[in-house]
Amino acid sequence: MISIEKMIVQFGGFELFKDISFMINPKDRIGLVGKNGAGKSTLLKCIVGEISPDKGRVSYPQDFKMGYLPQQMIYPKGRTVFDEALTAFEEVRKLERQIESLTKAMNERTDYESDGYMKLIHQLTESNERYDLLGGQTTEADTEQILIGLGFERKDFHRQSTEFSGGWKMRIELAKVLLRRPNTLLLDEPTNHLDIESIQWLEGFLRNYEGAVLLISHDRKFLDTITNRTIEISMGRAYDYRVPYTKYVQLRQERHEQQLAAYENQQRMIQDIERFIERFRYKASKAVQVQSRVKQLEKLERIEIDAQDTSSLHFRFPPAPRSGNLVIETVGLSKSYGEKKVLEDVDLIIERGEKIAFVGRNGEGKTTLSRIILNELDYTGNYKLGHQVSIGYFAQNQDELMDDNKTVFEILDDIAVGEVRKNVRNILASFLFGGEDIDKKVSVLSGGERSRLAMAKLLLQPYSLLVLDEPTNHLDIRSKDILKQALNQYEGTLIIVSHDRDFLEGLASKVYEFKNRNLKEYLGGIEEFLRKKKIDNVQEIERKDAILKEKTVNNSTNKQLFAQRKEAEKRIRKAQRELEKNEKEIELLETKIKEANLLLSQPEHLEDQNLYHDYEEYKKQLEQKMEQWELLNDKLEKQVARKNKIKNS
Repeated sequence: MISIEKMIVQFGGFELFKDISFMINPKDRIGLVGKNGAGKSTLLKCIVGEISPDKGRVSYPQDFKMGYLPQQMIYPKGRTVFDEALTAFEEVRKLERQIESLTKAMNERTDYESDGYMKLIHQLTESNERYDLLGGQTTEADTEQILIGLGFERKDFHRQSTEFSGGWKMRIELAKVLLRRPNTLLLDEPTNHLDIESIQWLEGFLRNYEGAVLLISHDRKFLDTITNRTIEISMGRAYDYRVPYTKYVQLRQERHEQQLAAYENQQRMIQDIERFIERFRYKASKAVQVQSRVKQLEKLERIEIDAQDTSSLHFRFPPAPRSGNLVIETVGLSKSYGEKKVLEDVDLIIERGEKIAFVGRNGEGKTTLSRIILNELDYTGNYKLGHQVSIGYFAQNQDELMDDNKTVFEILDDIAVGEVRKNVRNILASFLFGGEDIDKKVSVLSGGERSRLAMAKLLLQPYSLLVLDEPTNHLDIRSKDILKQALNQYEGTLIIVSHDRDFLEGLASKVYEFKNRNLKEYLGGIEEFLRKKKIDNVQEIERKDAILKEKTVNNSTNKQLFAQRKEAEKRIRKAQRELEKNEKEIELLETKIKEANLLLSQPEHLEDQNLYHDYEEYKKQLEQKMEQWELLNDKLEKQVARKNKIKNS
């Protein structure tokens, strides 16, 4: 259990935290949220002891162990990936030496009944129990499991950690934190630089983790999947909600509305009392009533409304110039870095107005193809950029591309041309750079500020194609929502490289997965992609099982095969009928939901509880039918696969 008591932190004359207090209990899954600059990372540093609060304290039990993953870190050098991950077991290695020393001391003694010998036995027992608790017997297996879960391949284990990018080095540090099995995990933006598969693996790990978790994340879906509690840092104060993120947003709004209503009621009452006092102040016959109301006002506990931070991005992309219908075409495109082939024989067509997501594990070529589209890299094969296509690019490593010695204003002013130069200050203000902020050097900007500044550069001229490589890294949830809204309103062509499932949902209408040096197209949004991926993985396992069975059992007679084919066809027809029936039921429910939704949008039906109940019931039934559809579809595919297998026997 960790206790944060009346914490105050000041920077110069600015008070970052004002009497912040809360507790972290065993098994807690807490999401720490708030806009960029609210002090979330600083709070984690206070908890782990890197920063001392000006007032208040942080307390935790004796022998308490915390695991901390900061947003910015110094990476060690001189070890392979596997050896670096194994440094997480320093205590295990120390215990091994201790157990060896105690065992040797016991073997050299013969005074088996003495207090000294009994003390050795007690020490050895304690050391062995601690060794087992820390996973001493399975250190290498645990290390391999976590490294693979975080996206490393076995061939990477013996490569020097210095060969990897900052994102992959962060994964090594995360692996070390997880392997130490601390009582509490404190994670600052752990999903930055993780691909979708690794994020899903981490979600499963954290859900089953035995200790407490306090994490900072701007990934709404990640927070909703893991957390059961949300602490918001806003205007120097902490607001504690015992619910996941999406529910917290709803409760916060309800709480503010209730506060506002209570405040307005009290203000009306105060005005009424003050008018009475003023009216009858000098009337002797009303002196008692006047004094009574004066005392009533003095004793009244005034309702205060929590200050709300309403600052947020506010922008729209310039109208996209019209390009040709064909925006990008590649035929047999390949790219290698030395002997390592990243892309091989890629055929791709992107048409005007499409909004496309590039997804896949890190290192599979998403950024490489993005840079080829910009003509920043050489390649083999054919690549064609469409007629009158102008490209705006947001690079993943924006912080490395901007001159640290320039000011915020100079970054935009140096590249702005024509009439837009007059609007540079307004554009910067839209991205929360107002007043003296525009004179800040780039070197002192936070990750979120650098991302906002890089995004502002895209407003300096209109583009018909936007290529955005990890645009949401370091952006808070509110800023991501506004960026998503602006991209939905953007009428040009859009390519987004991202692992943020919530950001991509409802934005990208087509997904390209980068895998095995090529692309696989998925029609539909990110949720459809994830659903199909899950089915593909299950079917791959089933195919392997079927092949294994084929190798061991191949003695069926022609008569048996004929009977099996007839039975398989019968089952296929039954599965098709069940699926068709299910699809009609889904279509009917979707129609009912659409009709109910239309009625609920009309003022006269807002209070119709029966209609609202029906609407929720239809949604619930639709969800059940969709789950049933997946099962039936899977069942049909199995039956078809089984028939084909029999046919090919």
